[in-house]
Amino acid sequence: MSAPFPFDNSYARDLPGFYAPATPTPVTAPGLVKVNAPLAEELGLDPEALATPHAVEMFAGQHVPEGADPIALAYAGHQFGQFTPQLGDGRAILLGEVVDRAGRRRDIQLKGSGPTPFSRRGDGRAALGPVLREYIVSEAMAALGIPTTRALAAVTTGEPVLRDRPLPGAVLARVAASHIRIGTFQFFAARKATDAVRQLADYTIARHYPELAGTPEPYLALLNGVIGRQAALVARWLLVGFIHGVMNTDNMSVSGETIDYGPCAFMDAYDPETVFSSIDQMGRYAYGNQPDIAHWNLARLAECLIPLLGEDKEAAVAAANGALKEFPARFRAAYHSGLVAKIGLAGPDGEASEEDTTLALELLSVMAESKADFTLTFRRLGALAADPEAGGPVRDLFLDRDAFDAWTTRWRERLAATGRDGAATRAAMDRVNPLFIPRNHLVEQVIASATEGDFAPFETLNTVLAHPFEEQPAFAAYAGLPPSMEGYQTFCGT
Repeated sequence: MSAPFPFDNSYARDLPGFYAPATPTPVTAPGLVKVNAPLAEELGLDPEALATPHAVEMFAGQHVPEGADPIALAYAGHQFGQFTPQLGDGRAILLGEVVDRAGRRRDIQLKGSGPTPFSRRGDGRAALGPVLREYIVSEAMAALGIPTTRALAAVTTGEPVLRDRPLPGAVLARVAASHIRIGTFQFFAARKATDAVRQLADYTIARHYPELAGTPEPYLALLNGVIGRQAALVARWLLVGFIHGVMNTDNMSVSGETIDYGPCAFMDAYDPETVFSSIDQMGRYAYGNQPDIAHWNLARLAECLIPLLGEDKEAAVAAANGALKEFPARFRAAYHSGLVAKIGLAGPDGEASEEDTTLALELLSVMAESKADFTLTFRRLGALAADPEAGGPVRDLFLDRDAFDAWTTRWRERLAATGRDGAATRAAMDRVNPLFIPRNHLVEQVIASATEGDFAPFETLNTVLAHPFEEQPAFAAYAGLPPSMEGYQTFCGT
Protein backbone atom coordinates (compact mmCIF):
# COMPACT_ATOMS: atom_id res chain seq x y z
CA MET A 1 0.00 0.00 0.00
CA SER A 2 1.45 3.36 -1.03
CA ALA A 3 1.24 6.60 0.90
CA PRO A 4 -1.87 8.49 -0.22
CA PHE A 5 -0.46 11.18 -2.51
CA PRO A 6 -3.02 12.26 -5.13
CA PHE A 7 -0.34 13.23 -7.64
CA ASP A 8 -1.02 15.41 -10.68
CA ASN A 9 2.38 15.98 -12.24
CA SER A 10 2.09 18.95 -14.58
CA TYR A 11 5.81 19.78 -14.79
CA ALA A 12 6.73 16.28 -15.96
CA ARG A 13 3.69 16.19 -18.25
CA ASP A 14 3.92 19.65 -19.80
CA LEU A 15 7.67 20.29 -19.98
CA PRO A 16 9.44 17.30 -21.53
CA GLY A 17 13.14 18.02 -21.96
CA PHE A 18 13.25 20.24 -18.88
CA TYR A 19 14.37 17.44 -16.56
CA ALA A 20 15.94 14.01 -16.40
CA PRO A 21 14.23 10.90 -15.02
CA ALA A 22 15.67 10.02 -11.62
CA THR A 23 15.00 7.30 -9.09
CA PRO A 24 15.71 7.55 -5.35
CA THR A 25 18.45 5.24 -4.14
CA PRO A 26 17.43 2.77 -1.39
CA VAL A 27 19.16 3.02 1.98
CA THR A 28 20.02 0.62 4.76
CA ALA A 29 17.69 1.34 7.66
CA PRO A 30 15.12 4.15 7.29
CA GLY A 31 13.91 5.76 10.49
CA LEU A 32 11.30 8.44 11.10
CA VAL A 33 12.40 11.72 12.63
CA LYS A 34 9.21 13.73 12.16
CA VAL A 35 6.10 14.13 10.04
CA ASN A 36 4.73 17.66 9.85
CA ALA A 37 1.10 16.86 10.68
CA PRO A 38 -0.36 20.38 10.17
CA LEU A 39 1.29 20.67 6.76
CA ALA A 40 0.14 17.19 5.79
CA GLU A 41 -3.44 18.14 6.60
CA GLU A 42 -3.04 21.38 4.63
CA LEU A 43 -2.01 19.27 1.66
CA GLY A 44 -5.04 17.02 2.08
CA LEU A 45 -2.89 14.10 3.26
CA ASP A 46 -3.31 11.77 6.23
CA PRO A 47 -0.52 12.43 8.79
CA GLU A 48 -0.92 8.99 10.34
CA ALA A 49 -0.49 7.32 6.95
CA LEU A 50 2.70 9.32 6.39
CA ALA A 51 4.16 8.00 9.64
CA THR A 52 3.72 4.31 8.82
CA PRO A 53 6.81 2.17 8.16
CA HIS A 54 5.82 1.95 4.49
CA ALA A 55 5.66 5.74 4.15
CA VAL A 56 8.94 6.16 6.02
CA GLU A 57 10.56 3.81 3.51
CA MET A 58 9.07 5.89 0.70
CA PHE A 59 10.49 9.12 2.17
CA ALA A 60 13.89 7.42 2.44
CA GLY A 61 13.82 6.31 -1.20
CA GLN A 62 13.11 2.62 -0.77
CA HIS A 63 10.23 2.74 -3.21
CA VAL A 64 8.36 5.23 -5.40
CA PRO A 65 4.75 5.94 -4.39
CA GLU A 66 1.94 5.22 -6.80
CA GLY A 67 1.30 8.10 -9.18
CA ALA A 68 4.73 9.68 -8.74
CA ASP A 69 6.87 10.59 -11.76
CA PRO A 70 10.31 11.09 -10.18
CA ILE A 71 12.51 13.60 -11.99
CA ALA A 72 15.55 15.81 -11.40
CA LEU A 73 15.06 19.33 -12.73
CA ALA A 74 17.57 20.97 -15.05
CA TYR A 75 18.83 24.45 -14.30
CA ALA A 76 21.93 26.64 -14.55
CA GLY A 77 22.99 29.50 -12.33
CA HIS A 78 25.35 32.23 -11.26
CA GLN A 79 27.18 30.99 -8.18
CA PHE A 80 28.92 33.83 -6.36
CA GLY A 81 28.70 35.79 -9.59
CA GLN A 82 30.20 33.12 -11.84
CA PHE A 83 27.95 31.44 -14.40
CA THR A 84 27.71 27.67 -14.57
CA PRO A 85 25.64 26.56 -17.58
CA GLN A 86 24.55 23.23 -16.09
CA LEU A 87 23.71 22.55 -12.46
CA GLY A 88 20.38 20.82 -11.89
CA ASP A 89 19.03 18.79 -8.99
CA GLY A 90 22.13 16.94 -7.89
CA ARG A 91 20.72 15.58 -4.65
CA ALA A 92 17.00 16.18 -4.95
CA ILE A 93 14.26 14.29 -6.76
CA LEU A 94 10.82 15.71 -7.45
CA LEU A 95 8.30 12.95 -6.81
CA GLY A 96 5.39 14.92 -8.20
CA GLU A 97 2.75 17.51 -7.39
CA VAL A 98 -0.39 17.58 -5.31
CA VAL A 99 -3.17 20.14 -5.21
CA ASP A 100 -3.77 21.17 -1.60
CA ARG A 101 -7.04 21.92 0.19
CA ALA A 102 -6.86 25.57 -0.93
CA GLY A 103 -6.46 24.57 -4.57
CA ARG A 104 -2.74 25.41 -4.73
CA ARG A 105 -0.39 23.16 -6.64
CA ARG A 106 2.56 22.04 -4.49
CA ASP A 107 5.70 20.06 -5.31
CA ILE A 108 6.72 17.08 -3.17
CA GLN A 109 10.49 16.64 -3.37
CA LEU A 110 12.99 14.35 -1.65
CA LYS A 111 16.25 16.10 -0.78
CA GLY A 112 19.22 13.83 -0.07
CA SER A 113 17.73 10.80 -1.80
CA GLY A 114 20.79 9.81 -3.83
CA PRO A 115 22.57 10.75 -7.05
CA THR A 116 20.84 12.01 -10.18
CA PRO A 117 22.08 12.70 -13.72
CA PHE A 118 23.02 16.20 -12.43
CA SER A 119 25.08 15.10 -9.41
CA ARG A 120 28.45 15.87 -11.01
CA ARG A 121 30.21 13.06 -9.14
CA GLY A 122 28.51 14.01 -5.89
CA ASP A 123 26.89 11.40 -3.66
CA GLY A 124 23.41 12.98 -3.82
CA ARG A 125 23.05 12.52 -0.10
CA ALA A 126 22.34 14.84 2.81
CA ALA A 127 23.70 14.75 6.33
CA LEU A 128 21.33 14.86 9.27
CA GLY A 129 22.46 18.32 10.41
CA PRO A 130 21.55 20.23 7.23
CA VAL A 131 18.24 18.33 7.00
CA LEU A 132 17.30 19.35 10.53
CA ARG A 133 18.47 22.93 9.91
CA GLU A 134 16.24 23.22 6.84
CA TYR A 135 13.30 21.66 8.69
CA ILE A 136 13.68 24.02 11.66
CA VAL A 137 14.36 27.22 9.74
CA SER A 138 11.83 26.72 6.94
CA GLU A 139 9.07 25.93 9.42
CA ALA A 140 10.08 28.90 11.56
CA MET A 141 9.88 31.13 8.49
CA ALA A 142 6.40 29.81 7.75
CA ALA A 143 5.33 30.59 11.32
CA LEU A 144 6.74 34.10 10.90
CA GLY A 145 4.49 34.53 7.87
CA ILE A 146 7.31 34.63 5.31
CA PRO A 147 6.77 32.81 1.99
CA THR A 148 8.86 29.67 2.07
CA THR A 149 9.26 26.09 1.07
CA ARG A 150 8.10 23.76 3.84
CA ALA A 151 9.26 20.55 5.48
CA LEU A 152 6.78 17.68 5.26
CA ALA A 153 8.95 14.98 6.82
CA ALA A 154 12.48 14.09 7.83
CA VAL A 155 13.86 10.57 8.00
CA THR A 156 17.22 9.05 8.81
CA THR A 157 18.84 6.61 6.40
CA GLY A 158 20.89 4.41 8.72
CA GLU A 159 23.91 5.19 6.56
CA PRO A 160 26.77 7.65 7.01
CA VAL A 161 27.59 10.38 4.52
CA LEU A 162 31.19 11.49 4.10
CA ARG A 163 31.91 15.19 4.37
CA ASP A 164 34.91 16.36 6.38
CA ARG A 165 34.07 13.34 8.54
CA PRO A 166 31.40 10.60 8.54
CA LEU A 167 27.99 12.02 9.51
CA PRO A 168 24.56 10.42 9.93
CA GLY A 169 22.55 10.52 6.71
CA ALA A 170 19.01 11.81 6.32
CA VAL A 171 16.40 12.79 3.73
CA LEU A 172 14.07 15.78 3.82
CA ALA A 173 10.66 15.72 2.13
CA ARG A 174 10.23 19.30 0.96
CA VAL A 175 7.08 21.05 -0.23
CA ALA A 176 7.25 24.05 -2.57
CA ALA A 177 4.93 26.12 -4.72
CA SER A 178 7.33 24.92 -7.40
CA HIS A 179 11.05 24.47 -7.89
CA ILE A 180 11.28 26.81 -10.89
CA ARG A 181 14.26 29.10 -10.38
CA ILE A 182 15.86 31.99 -12.20
CA GLY A 183 18.50 29.39 -13.01
CA THR A 184 15.86 27.28 -14.76
CA PHE A 185 15.35 30.09 -17.27
CA GLN A 186 19.12 30.55 -17.52
CA PHE A 187 19.62 26.90 -18.47
CA PHE A 188 17.65 27.34 -21.69
CA ALA A 189 18.57 30.95 -22.38
CA ALA A 190 22.28 30.00 -22.28
CA ARG A 191 21.56 27.47 -25.01
CA LYS A 192 19.64 30.11 -27.02
CA ALA A 193 16.59 27.85 -26.80
CA THR A 194 14.08 30.69 -27.07
CA ASP A 195 11.13 28.39 -27.65
CA ALA A 196 11.98 26.54 -24.42
CA VAL A 197 12.25 29.84 -22.51
CA ARG A 198 8.84 30.82 -23.87
CA GLN A 199 7.39 27.43 -22.92
CA LEU A 200 8.79 27.77 -19.40
CA ALA A 201 7.50 31.34 -19.10
CA ASP A 202 4.01 30.24 -20.21
CA TYR A 203 4.05 27.42 -17.67
CA THR A 204 5.24 29.79 -14.93
CA ILE A 205 2.47 32.27 -15.71
CA ALA A 206 -0.17 29.54 -15.68
CA ARG A 207 1.08 28.12 -12.40
CA HIS A 208 2.15 31.18 -10.41
CA TYR A 209 0.72 34.28 -12.13
CA PRO A 210 -2.54 33.14 -13.78
CA GLU A 211 -3.91 36.69 -13.63
CA LEU A 212 -1.34 37.62 -16.31
CA ALA A 213 -2.59 35.16 -18.92
CA GLY A 214 -4.03 36.99 -21.90
CA THR A 215 -2.53 40.37 -21.00
CA PRO A 216 -1.01 42.36 -23.88
CA GLU A 217 2.59 41.88 -22.66
CA PRO A 218 2.51 38.74 -20.51
CA TYR A 219 6.30 38.21 -20.36
CA LEU A 220 7.04 41.75 -19.25
CA ALA A 221 4.21 41.37 -16.74
CA LEU A 222 5.84 38.14 -15.55
CA LEU A 223 9.12 39.95 -14.98
CA ASN A 224 7.31 42.66 -13.07
CA GLY A 225 5.51 40.04 -11.01
CA VAL A 226 8.69 38.25 -10.00
CA ILE A 227 10.36 41.58 -9.20
CA GLY A 228 7.48 42.54 -6.93
CA ARG A 229 7.44 39.25 -5.06
CA GLN A 230 11.19 39.22 -4.57
CA ALA A 231 11.24 42.82 -3.35
CA ALA A 232 8.63 41.97 -0.74
CA LEU A 233 10.34 38.70 0.20
CA VAL A 234 13.80 40.15 0.79
CA ALA A 235 12.30 43.01 2.78
CA ARG A 236 10.66 40.47 5.06
CA TRP A 237 13.97 38.62 5.45
CA LEU A 238 15.63 41.79 6.68
CA LEU A 239 12.79 42.58 9.05
CA VAL A 240 13.42 39.38 11.02
CA GLY A 241 17.22 39.35 10.71
CA PHE A 242 17.37 36.41 8.31
CA ILE A 243 20.45 35.76 6.18
CA HIS A 244 19.97 33.32 3.30
CA GLY A 245 23.69 32.76 2.93
CA VAL A 246 23.89 31.64 -0.69
CA MET A 247 21.72 33.81 -2.95
CA ASN A 248 22.88 32.28 -6.22
CA THR A 249 20.46 32.61 -9.13
CA ASP A 250 19.73 28.89 -8.88
CA ASN A 251 18.56 29.51 -5.31
CA MET A 252 15.96 32.15 -6.18
CA SER A 253 12.48 30.86 -6.86
CA VAL A 254 10.28 32.69 -9.36
CA SER A 255 7.25 31.92 -7.18
CA GLY A 256 8.53 34.32 -4.51
CA GLU A 257 9.23 31.67 -1.87
CA THR A 258 12.39 31.35 0.19
CA ILE A 259 14.13 28.24 -1.12
CA ASP A 260 17.29 26.20 -0.50
CA TYR A 261 18.18 26.62 3.15
CA GLY A 262 21.88 25.85 3.11
CA PRO A 263 24.21 28.01 5.22
CA CYS A 264 21.29 30.17 6.39
CA ALA A 265 21.07 31.73 9.85
CA PHE A 266 19.40 34.46 11.87
CA MET A 267 21.43 37.43 13.03
CA ASP A 268 21.87 38.01 16.77
CA ALA A 269 23.71 41.33 17.28
CA TYR A 270 22.69 43.81 14.60
CA ASP A 271 25.41 44.34 12.01
CA PRO A 272 24.56 44.80 8.31
CA GLU A 273 27.86 43.13 7.37
CA THR A 274 27.01 39.88 9.14
CA VAL A 275 28.01 36.75 7.22
CA PHE A 276 27.75 33.19 8.52
CA SER A 277 28.33 31.08 5.41
CA SER A 278 31.73 29.39 5.39
CA ILE A 279 31.89 29.65 1.60
CA ASP A 280 31.07 33.37 1.41
CA GLN A 281 34.62 34.56 1.94
CA MET A 282 34.04 38.01 0.43
CA GLY A 283 30.71 38.74 2.12
CA ARG A 284 28.79 38.84 -1.15
CA TYR A 285 25.66 37.56 0.56
CA ALA A 286 25.95 39.49 3.82
CA TYR A 287 22.73 40.53 5.57
CA GLY A 288 22.81 44.10 4.24
CA ASN A 289 23.76 43.07 0.70
CA GLN A 290 20.70 40.90 0.13
CA PRO A 291 18.52 43.55 -1.57
CA ASP A 292 21.28 44.44 -4.06
CA ILE A 293 21.94 40.76 -4.79
CA ALA A 294 18.24 40.14 -5.39
CA HIS A 295 18.24 43.07 -7.83
CA TRP A 296 21.31 41.64 -9.61
CA ASN A 297 19.71 38.20 -9.83
CA LEU A 298 16.53 39.66 -11.26
CA ALA A 299 18.59 41.33 -13.97
CA ARG A 300 19.74 37.85 -14.96
CA LEU A 301 16.11 36.78 -15.29
CA ALA A 302 15.41 39.85 -17.41
CA GLU A 303 18.24 38.87 -19.75
CA CYS A 304 16.59 35.49 -20.28
CA LEU A 305 13.24 37.07 -21.12
CA ILE A 306 14.45 39.75 -23.54
CA PRO A 307 13.85 37.61 -26.66
CA LEU A 308 10.22 37.27 -25.55
CA LEU A 309 9.68 41.00 -25.03
CA GLY A 310 9.51 41.95 -28.68
CA GLU A 311 11.31 41.71 -32.02
CA ASP A 312 12.98 45.09 -31.49
CA LYS A 313 15.83 44.13 -29.17
CA GLU A 314 16.63 47.71 -28.19
CA ALA A 315 13.01 48.29 -27.18
CA ALA A 316 12.95 44.95 -25.34
CA VAL A 317 16.07 45.84 -23.35
CA ALA A 318 14.59 49.23 -22.50
CA ALA A 319 11.38 47.57 -21.28
CA ALA A 320 13.35 45.11 -19.13
CA ASN A 321 15.49 47.89 -17.68
CA GLY A 322 12.38 49.90 -16.93
CA ALA A 323 10.99 47.03 -14.90
CA LEU A 324 14.28 46.47 -13.08
CA LYS A 325 14.56 50.14 -12.16
CA GLU A 326 11.41 49.73 -10.08
CA PHE A 327 12.98 47.16 -7.78
CA PRO A 328 14.74 49.56 -5.36
CA ALA A 329 11.60 51.61 -4.79
CA ARG A 330 9.46 48.50 -4.38
CA PHE A 331 11.92 47.03 -1.91
CA ARG A 332 12.19 50.27 0.07
CA ALA A 333 8.42 50.62 0.29
CA ALA A 334 8.07 47.10 1.69
CA TYR A 335 11.07 47.37 4.00
CA HIS A 336 10.35 50.85 5.35
CA SER A 337 6.70 50.14 6.03
CA GLY A 338 7.69 46.98 7.89
CA LEU A 339 10.45 48.73 9.81
CA VAL A 340 8.14 51.53 10.90
CA ALA A 341 5.58 48.95 12.05
CA LYS A 342 8.30 47.36 14.19
CA ILE A 343 8.61 50.59 16.19
CA GLY A 344 4.86 51.01 16.55
CA LEU A 345 4.34 53.80 14.03
CA ALA A 346 2.61 52.07 11.15
CA GLY A 347 0.10 54.31 9.44
CA PRO A 348 -3.48 53.19 8.76
CA ASP A 349 -2.62 52.64 5.09
CA GLY A 350 0.53 50.68 5.91
CA GLU A 351 2.78 53.28 4.33
CA ALA A 352 5.74 54.80 6.16
CA SER A 353 6.17 58.55 6.41
CA GLU A 354 9.61 59.99 5.75
CA GLU A 355 9.84 61.19 9.36
CA ASP A 356 9.03 57.77 10.82
CA THR A 357 11.32 55.98 8.39
CA THR A 358 14.20 58.25 9.39
CA LEU A 359 13.48 57.54 13.05
CA ALA A 360 13.48 53.78 12.48
CA LEU A 361 16.71 53.89 10.49
CA GLU A 362 18.33 55.95 13.25
CA LEU A 363 17.48 53.17 15.71
CA LEU A 364 19.29 50.70 13.47
CA SER A 365 22.35 52.94 13.52
CA VAL A 366 22.32 53.07 17.32
CA MET A 367 21.85 49.28 17.43
CA ALA A 368 24.80 48.74 15.07
CA GLU A 369 27.10 50.91 17.17
CA SER A 370 26.19 48.97 20.32
CA LYS A 371 25.87 45.54 18.66
CA ALA A 372 22.42 45.32 20.25
CA ASP A 373 20.48 42.11 19.74
CA PHE A 374 18.21 42.57 16.72
CA THR A 375 15.26 40.45 17.79
CA LEU A 376 15.19 41.41 21.48
CA THR A 377 15.61 45.13 20.83
CA PHE A 378 12.39 45.36 18.85
CA ARG A 379 10.48 42.94 21.07
CA ARG A 380 11.44 44.68 24.31
CA LEU A 381 10.76 48.08 22.79
CA GLY A 382 7.09 47.12 22.78
CA ALA A 383 7.06 46.94 26.58
CA LEU A 384 8.53 50.44 26.69
CA ALA A 385 5.79 51.70 24.38
CA ALA A 386 3.19 50.51 26.90
CA ASP A 387 5.03 51.57 30.07
CA PRO A 388 7.61 54.40 30.22
CA GLU A 389 9.09 52.76 33.32
CA ALA A 390 9.77 49.44 31.53
CA GLY A 391 12.88 50.58 29.68
CA GLY A 392 15.45 48.59 31.62
CA PRO A 393 15.41 45.31 29.67
CA VAL A 394 15.72 46.98 26.27
CA ARG A 395 18.15 49.66 27.45
CA ASP A 396 20.44 46.99 28.85
CA LEU A 397 20.99 45.65 25.34
CA PHE A 398 22.94 48.80 24.40
CA LEU A 399 26.54 49.64 25.21
CA ASP A 400 25.89 53.31 24.45
CA ARG A 401 22.84 53.86 26.61
CA ASP A 402 22.97 57.63 26.24
CA ALA A 403 22.49 57.24 22.50
CA PHE A 404 19.58 54.89 23.07
CA ASP A 405 18.01 57.30 25.58
CA ALA A 406 18.29 60.15 23.11
CA TRP A 407 16.57 58.06 20.47
CA THR A 408 13.77 56.95 22.79
CA THR A 409 13.06 60.56 23.72
CA ARG A 410 12.32 61.35 20.06
CA TRP A 411 10.43 58.08 19.62
CA ARG A 412 8.17 58.73 22.60
CA GLU A 413 7.38 62.19 21.30
CA ARG A 414 6.38 60.67 17.99
CA LEU A 415 4.26 57.99 19.68
CA ALA A 416 2.52 60.64 21.78
CA ALA A 417 1.72 62.62 18.64
CA THR A 418 -0.20 59.65 17.24
CA GLY A 419 -2.57 59.68 20.21
CA ARG A 420 -2.62 55.88 20.32
CA ASP A 421 -3.06 53.89 23.48
CA GLY A 422 0.22 52.46 24.77
CA ALA A 423 -1.18 48.97 25.32
CA ALA A 424 -2.61 48.90 21.81
CA THR A 425 0.72 50.08 20.40
CA ARG A 426 2.54 47.30 22.24
CA ALA A 427 0.06 44.70 20.99
CA ALA A 428 0.59 45.89 17.41
CA MET A 429 4.37 45.77 17.84
CA ASP A 430 4.25 42.29 19.36
CA ARG A 431 2.36 41.07 16.31
CA VAL A 432 5.30 41.94 14.04
CA ASN A 433 8.27 41.54 16.38
CA PRO A 434 8.91 37.87 17.18
CA LEU A 435 10.14 36.75 20.56
CA PHE A 436 11.36 33.35 19.35
CA ILE A 437 13.60 32.76 16.34
CA PRO A 438 15.89 29.83 15.43
CA ARG A 439 18.87 31.12 17.38
CA ASN A 440 22.11 29.71 16.07
CA HIS A 441 23.16 28.18 19.39
CA LEU A 442 19.78 26.47 19.73
CA VAL A 443 19.94 24.99 16.24
CA GLU A 444 23.47 23.74 16.89
CA GLN A 445 22.40 22.17 20.20
CA VAL A 446 19.54 20.38 18.45
CA ILE A 447 21.83 19.06 15.72
CA ALA A 448 24.43 17.88 18.24
CA SER A 449 21.78 16.03 20.28
CA ALA A 450 20.19 14.46 17.20
CA THR A 451 23.57 13.29 15.95
CA GLU A 452 23.82 11.35 19.22
CA GLY A 453 20.33 9.93 18.69
CA ASP A 454 18.34 12.30 20.94
CA PHE A 455 15.60 14.08 18.96
CA ALA A 456 13.72 15.51 21.96
CA PRO A 457 15.44 18.94 21.69
CA PHE A 458 14.48 19.04 17.99
CA GLU A 459 10.84 18.41 18.87
CA THR A 460 10.87 21.06 21.60
CA LEU A 461 12.49 23.73 19.44
CA ASN A 462 9.95 23.18 16.67
CA THR A 463 7.14 23.47 19.21
CA VAL A 464 8.48 26.79 20.46
CA LEU A 465 9.12 28.24 17.00
CA ALA A 466 5.62 27.39 15.82
CA HIS A 467 4.38 30.38 17.90
CA PRO A 468 7.09 33.02 17.48
CA PHE A 469 5.04 36.05 18.52
CA GLU A 470 3.46 34.57 21.66
CA GLU A 471 4.78 34.76 25.20
CA GLN A 472 5.66 31.20 26.23
CA PRO A 473 6.76 31.36 29.87
CA ALA A 474 7.64 27.66 29.98
CA PHE A 475 10.17 28.27 27.22
CA ALA A 476 11.51 31.67 28.29
CA ALA A 477 15.10 30.40 28.03
CA TYR A 478 14.64 30.06 24.26
CA ALA A 479 14.13 33.83 24.04
CA GLY A 480 17.14 34.86 26.09
CA LEU A 481 20.31 36.53 24.90
CA PRO A 482 22.48 34.02 23.08
CA PRO A 483 25.97 33.08 24.24
CA SER A 484 28.89 34.61 22.40
CA MET A 485 29.39 32.79 19.10
CA GLU A 486 32.26 34.80 17.67
CA GLY A 487 33.49 33.23 14.46
CA TYR A 488 30.37 31.08 14.09
CA GLN A 489 29.99 29.60 10.61
CA THR A 490 27.30 27.67 8.77
CA PHE A 491 27.87 25.16 5.99
CA CYS A 492 26.10 24.06 2.81
CA GLY A 493 26.04 20.36 3.63
CA THR A 494 27.15 19.23 0.19
